[in-house]
Amino acid sequence: MIHTKIRINEQWANLSLQQLFRDIWQAPKKLTHELRMSKNVSVNGEIGNWTKQLSEGDMMEIVFSDSVTTYKYYEEPINVLYEDEHLFVVNKRANMQTHPNTNETDTLLNAVAAYFDSKDEDRFFQPVHRLDKDTTGAILFAKNPLSLAVLHKLLEERAIKRTYWALADGLLKAKQGKINEPIGRDRHHATRRRVSKTGQTAITNYRVVKLFPEKRLSLIECQLDTGRTHQIRVHLQHIGHPLAGDTLYGGSPIFPRQALHAKKIEFIHPFTLEKINVEAPFIDSPPIFPKV
Repeated sequence: MIHTKIRINEQWANLSLQQLFRDIWQAPKKLTHELRMSKNVSVNGEIGNWTKQLSEGDMMEIVFSDSVTTYKYYEEPINVLYEDEHLFVVNKRANMQTHPNTNETDTLLNAVAAYFDSKDEDRFFQPVHRLDKDTTGAILFAKNPLSLAVLHKLLEERAIKRTYWALADGLLKAKQGKINEPIGRDRHHATRRRVSKTGQTAITNYRVVKLFPEKRLSLIECQLDTGRTHQIRVHLQHIGHPLAGDTLYGGSPIFPRQALHAKKIEFIHPFTLEKINVEAPFIDSPPIFPKV
């Protein structure tokens, strides 16, 4: 079983449990129903009354039955950038899948499983989003089913701000811009995506951080309004400046991987209401990204 505690803050005072789950967190109806029927939500040590008003300072405890995540352990230290009892952020290295496919046991999720085992913790954990195998940087994880659902909702509503740094081939002329081009599958390649009129809406905002004329490279910062597969890679190829190292999308082969790093995650914590701002340092050795 997974336990989590949430202190009722001033903003939630005078709301009921029902209003908090339904209106504030917009938790899935099925999950809310299961917690309510199993009497797994308590307030100040007593089984929660779902229609009674809460008071500032009340302590809610939620028990999630049968929610332990199991993966085979991969003994590799992980770089945890932030952690509390609801969520955590990991700095993923290059050449590592986020999720295991068939028979894979050396992914980030396997390493996270070993991390919690080393702390002797039974733990639910699921990534809220993912990164490509060769993209480095910050990945946000949830530590229980409610946290996962709420964070997914925040991601959909663009309340979680993700910032990427990229090294693009060539020298971009515009200091900033927006690429608004739909992305779909490439019918001629199993894994590649392409700009397609029939694809899903995809919007990438970018600004140039620094130009490197001698290397014909542009260091740019990207923020996504959408989260399509390979979005930055496809959009930069579309404007004629593919990611350096990204040979799948026509980038120069000067690096052993595409030069893309998930540099920062920012959001308001849904359970503590604190401003969370996590920045992931570059971890390539030798380094790909220059000091700025």
